[in-house]
Amino acid sequence: MSPVYDRVALIGLGLIASSMFWAIKRAGLAGEVTGYARSEATRDTARRIGLCDRVCDSAAEAAEGADLVVLCVPVGAMGQVAAEIGPVLKSGATVSDVGSVKRAVIDAVGPHIPEEVHFIPAHPLAGTEHSGPQSGFAELYDNRWCLLVPTEGSDAQAVARLRALWEGMGANVEEMEADHHDLVLAVTSHVPHAIAYTMVGVADHLRRVTESEVIKYSAAGFRDFTRIAASDPTMWRDVFLNNREATLDILGRFTEELFMLQRAIRMGDETYLFDYFTRTRAIRRGIIEAGQDTDAPDFGRVKGKPT
Repeated sequence: MSPVYDRVALIGLGLIASSMFWAIKRAGLAGEVTGYARSEATRDTARRIGLCDRVCDSAAEAAEGADLVVLCVPVGAMGQVAAEIGPVLKSGATVSDVGSVKRAVIDAVGPHIPEEVHFIPAHPLAGTEHSGPQSGFAELYDNRWCLLVPTEGSDAQAVARLRALWEGMGANVEEMEADHHDLVLAVTSHVPHAIAYTMVGVADHLRRVTESEVIKYSAAGFRDFTRIAASDPTMWRDVFLNNREATLDILGRFTEELFMLQRAIRMGDETYLFDYFTRTRAIRRGIIEAGQDTDAPDFGRVKGKPT
């Protein structure tokens, strides 16, 4: 495949950025990929494992001359990074991101983007519980969705070019409005993570069940709660703080559903429980049929390899 961009800069070198690099290299989508991470230890690791063609010692150095700059840092840090790179951005370049929240990113990043630079937020719906530069792999985006969230007046050609990059990395691409994105992700990602963190917290505080028992007897349900709750704490702190309204809305709806379920269990309402579980089971089957997961044991995960 011919390159989509001559030079791509990845600011932040965790799971998402490192997987982008390997996917870009797999398909030959860029002539050069530069990278930057705030931590010197992370930069040293990236150089050691060959992550990025050139690892820079500042965000501005990595972004200067790039045709595409992708912000792969926690949502709460994006405004500061945008301010750092704004003065060196190349005319006609595109700035994008991979954050799980879009309205807050647009508000934080947009003011620092020069008029002659395109700003096209994006969000790849892919990840694992692993983090850091060594966690990335080229297949992360294969048959996963990437949502592009063009801002008002976004250049159609610039959007098409960014779409081509994500499709070249194996992703399915759709466009979505920012506020709707944040509501959808509150349902499909943010609140499920909040519930997972909470359930693990419940086990931690229930002193009548010992830590050794939780670890030894974890059935599939609790085990998969702990997998979600192992996600990067900085990233999720920023997600909840920056998508507060949608998250609280969906948490409220979840609480109402939970109350109805609690009542059905207390009252022994067999019909309600059976019908409820039948409907929700159908949603799980739909996810598998859409190719977004597998019904294999352990969800198809292989020990030692993130999926």
